[in-house]
Amino acid sequence: MSRALIIVDVQNDFCEGGSLAVAGGASVAAGISRLLAAEPDRWEHVVATKDYHVDPGAHFADVPDYADSWPRHCVVGTEGAQFHPELATDRVEAVFHKGEFAAAYSGFEGTTEGSEGLADWLRQRSVDRVEVVGIATDHCVRATALDAAREGFATTVLLDLTAGVDAGTTDAALAMLRDAGVALRGTPVVK
Repeated sequence: MSRALIIVDVQNDFCEGGSLAVAGGASVAAGISRLLAAEPDRWEHVVATKDYHVDPGAHFADVPDYADSWPRHCVVGTEGAQFHPELATDRVEAVFHKGEFAAAYSGFEGTTEGSEGLADWLRQRSVDRVEVVGIATDHCVRATALDAAREGFATTVLLDLTAGVDAGTTDAALAMLRDAGVALRGTPVVK
């Protein structure tokens, strides 16, 4: 059996200067890169997810509520949808795109360009343990980690390599993760 790292949505629009920036996003990108360089044998597989919107309907709003609707972000073909330049992607074996035509928070809702889902991809490679990092702790990281646990993977979130939008929603997300049996290590960046 093997372990995989899942890098969630470390994209320009979710980092400082982006249309839906999360404070600390750029430092999370750099921190993930440092960890990948420092511990190259820690994971047998490394994958990433991307918000990848074409027309996600009510997920975008001119007056967003920041719960169910958001400003335009990570639109396919824009610089905002690209991985942040501080994120080293040379180890990333597969990218799972999510949310083309509907809201999608979990990386397990995404597929590769060949339409392969994340759970199947991991199982085909005998992965039984995953570690999750990325943006945002209280939204897509939470959803991805919860789905990983539901899919039967032993799941750990490396919180030092996550950035949360809001202290209240991040605390609520951490409680949900604990209740689901997800292991939590470190402290998320929340400003």
